[in-house]
Amino acid sequence: MAFFEDLGKKTKAFAAVAADKAKDTAELTKINVAIAGEQREIDKTCRTIGEWFVNEYEGEIPDAVRDLVEAVVSSKAKIAELEASKPAKAEPAAPVVEEKACPICGAKADSKFCPQCGAPMGE
Repeated sequence: MAFFEDLGKKTKAFAAVAADKAKDTAELTKINVAIAGEQREIDKTCRTIGEWFVNEYEGEIPDAVRDLVEAVVSSKAKIAELEASKPAKAEPAAPVVEEKACPICGAKADSKFCPQCGAPMGE
């Protein structure tokens, strides 16, 4: 019986350690998600500041950022060019439905069984 009692104690200790590790992992994941969310907010704010700057000081851009602003303007022109070159979306063609004549009553239908008499329509 001492073996089973010892095994029970070891199992409880192992379960406690596993629970602590799972709790720590969950907490770490929660913190990492919060950090990633804040980083996205920083990126979004910096992007907004940059867009405002480019639009506000369009003609009087400081030399320190002139190359960067020109790269943005060039990329916007490239995007507009690519958007214009997109092919027009064609509407998908409606599927062709082949109606068959019922071998018994002659009614036409596209189903497996005749809607008039219920006979199998065949292949």
